[in-house]
Amino acid sequence: MTEAEELALLEGDTTLDANGTGVNPCVGHVSGIPRLGLPALCMGDGPAGVGNGMTQVTQFPAPIMGAATWNAALMERYGAALGAEHAAKGRNVVLAPTINIIRTPLWGRTAETLSEDPYLTAALGTAITRGIQAQGVIATPKHLAANNQEWLRLGDAPAYEAIDARVSARALHEIYLPAFEAVVTRAGAGSIMCAYNRVNGHYACENKDLLRTLRGWGFDGFVVADWYFAHRSTVAAAKAGLDISMPGGASPFGFADFYGAPLRAALARGAVSRGDIDAMVTRIVTPMFRLGLVDRPIRGSSAADARTPAHLALSQEIAEQGSVLLRNERGVLPLARTLRSIAVIGDDAGANVQTTERYGGFVKNDAVHPRAPLDSIRAALPAGTRVRYARGTLGIGALPAMPASAFRGLTARYFAGATPQGTALVTRAEPRIDYAEAGVAGLPKTWSARWEGQIVPPRTGTYRFSLDGGGDARLTIDGRRVATVPKNSFRLATHGVAELRAGVPVRFQLDYSNAPTLSPTELRLGWQVPDPALIDEAVAAARASDVAVVFVADHVSEGADRTDLRLPGDQDALIAAVAAANPRTVVVLHTVGPVLMPWRDRVAGIVAAWYPGEQAADSIAALLTGRANPSGKLPVTFPADMTSGPTDRPERYPGVGTTVRYDEDLLVGYRWYDQQRVAPLYPFGFGLSYTRFRYDDLSVTPRPNGGWRVRATVRNVGARAGSEVAQLYVGLAPGSGEPPQQLKGFARVTLAPGAAETVDFTLTERDLSTWDEAAGGWRLHRGRAEVFVGGSSRDHALSGAIDVAAR
Repeated sequence: MTEAEELALLEGDTTLDANGTGVNPCVGHVSGIPRLGLPALCMGDGPAGVGNGMTQVTQFPAPIMGAATWNAALMERYGAALGAEHAAKGRNVVLAPTINIIRTPLWGRTAETLSEDPYLTAALGTAITRGIQAQGVIATPKHLAANNQEWLRLGDAPAYEAIDARVSARALHEIYLPAFEAVVTRAGAGSIMCAYNRVNGHYACENKDLLRTLRGWGFDGFVVADWYFAHRSTVAAAKAGLDISMPGGASPFGFADFYGAPLRAALARGAVSRGDIDAMVTRIVTPMFRLGLVDRPIRGSSAADARTPAHLALSQEIAEQGSVLLRNERGVLPLARTLRSIAVIGDDAGANVQTTERYGGFVKNDAVHPRAPLDSIRAALPAGTRVRYARGTLGIGALPAMPASAFRGLTARYFAGATPQGTALVTRAEPRIDYAEAGVAGLPKTWSARWEGQIVPPRTGTYRFSLDGGGDARLTIDGRRVATVPKNSFRLATHGVAELRAGVPVRFQLDYSNAPTLSPTELRLGWQVPDPALIDEAVAAARASDVAVVFVADHVSEGADRTDLRLPGDQDALIAAVAAANPRTVVVLHTVGPVLMPWRDRVAGIVAAWYPGEQAADSIAALLTGRANPSGKLPVTFPADMTSGPTDRPERYPGVGTTVRYDEDLLVGYRWYDQQRVAPLYPFGFGLSYTRFRYDDLSVTPRPNGGWRVRATVRNVGARAGSEVAQLYVGLAPGSGEPPQQLKGFARVTLAPGAAETVDFTLTERDLSTWDEAAGGWRLHRGRAEVFVGGSSRDHALSGAIDVAAR
């Protein structure tokens, strides 16, 4: 290669129209070298289907739903389907899977990743990566590393100083890095994406410790920077091991181009050597040869139809296996064939069903038009079953804009900078807050605003409010915080409620900043005046029916964390009212992850159905009617309240200033609940079935070549065929400094009534070792290690022990 050719491989651009269709299939692209037969690299999202606006593709369930299957073989099939659809669209680099740990359930990307546990994340991330790359494309597991919150993930304008995760070496190696190590050593990942955030004071894409650790695992591929905000330097990044800058060129957010001309200048002055450049280029072309991109170039087109019947069936299979039955009192499920009537309730039960994320690299609903659950339920029930539908709520979208007549003396003040303080640049009266482009002419790039006045309620009752826009917004009424848009990179609708009295004015204040947003600074304040008709109609339908099924949802995605775990809007009130009218009420949760359930003990059934993809309707109908038997297990703990959990202090989350301290160390997810002896709402690994399973015959024996073999028998003692996920947990010897138990194995078995199967686990010395910070390596602990096998982290049906001799 010439020097110019080598340098061109290190910097991406977004101008490619590889197929001459007028549609760029790549969200990022690196020019190839035709004279040497090296194809261009065409990169594209998505973790749940071919994203970035592509059509004629399959909308798969969110990855957390795939994780809830605890089925590595299924996830490998999913990876293969994902890789095939990307290739059909002309992409040869798939920006997936996301394998960051769920450190807090408030994280906006909870649905996009796999688990709070490093073992489960590693197993399933490896399977997805292997499946993708079997299609002759490169997988890019992301985001290295400690990328566990959206709050300040980019930083606010104009400086964009990203959050700094302060985390111990032990926690990095035991919690946050194992999945990355696994996709490299077990699946041969061809690429790794480095994250936006800083880790222990250094941006991830120029963090020598992180990238040297990656290479130490034998990683022979390339490191690519996350888009626009991850690449922060030229020499430091090149010396640390960042190979490709994405998307290349100067950013629209004020950042310079760090490779391209600056890298050429650094090479000319000797700050970067030709050897450095050679090494970077070698790491780019190695996986291109190893995975077949050179010998078997991708010939797809952005105009191709990538959908297949097999992929649709796979999407439904994942949704069925990944739905988690959390509660089933009095045998309310499956719905009996003799059922005379059913009430199907909720905005989410109709055309507005929540199947995926709005932002990020997900396949949007307008590309696939999912069927309404109401229609599938009606089709799945006998013809004589009466189905009543009631919307019950306006749902989770933006509410109608508050009219000018609702305000009294509304005044807007606009400020320079990220916070509404100091002397206003503009002060003016405004009729309402409903802007296609919020703000006024002549404001600086970074600005803020404060609207103040009074609201005069026309009726007495519970008012719903919504804030819809990109940025950071806080609505207070009579001094009480009602709704918050939390430092949102993209446009987001968030909800709140307030009790108001007719004709009694209340003080109103709305603060806004455009500093965090990458979207146009649109802003709308919406409301819903109290109207009991919607809930009354739902209550009437429930009371008149044998069973009521309430569909509820949230909308969370990349760009913003949640501010709490409650269902948005009036959905909790809807569930409580319906359950009071009919105790045989089932709740279906189409949510990003854990939610609070103040109504749990008043309903008969609960199904966590996550964001289930375009086959949402048929999959939930199959589960409710018993055509499919629930078998999903929680990949994340559901907390009982907002105060419990490892990120229970501001310095731990969201951080103080631009620093967040991971001083909970190893106590992430269920590890914290076990250590603190706190009961969660639902524990990690939990999930019910329409049948029952029994565990017997635990044995723990040494293996001839090292390690131990753990065996147990699982028997279906119920009346239906079903699948169980047997889980192996290990508690290391006292003095190890480890949590009480940690997942170290799982096995999914499908059994007919009365049938039994032996599950077989292998424990290695690494499984019973801890990271020794002083030695910089793994150390096996002497002593008695406990072994548990059962159906969840809190269901230890069997227990044993291993006497470990230290080395």
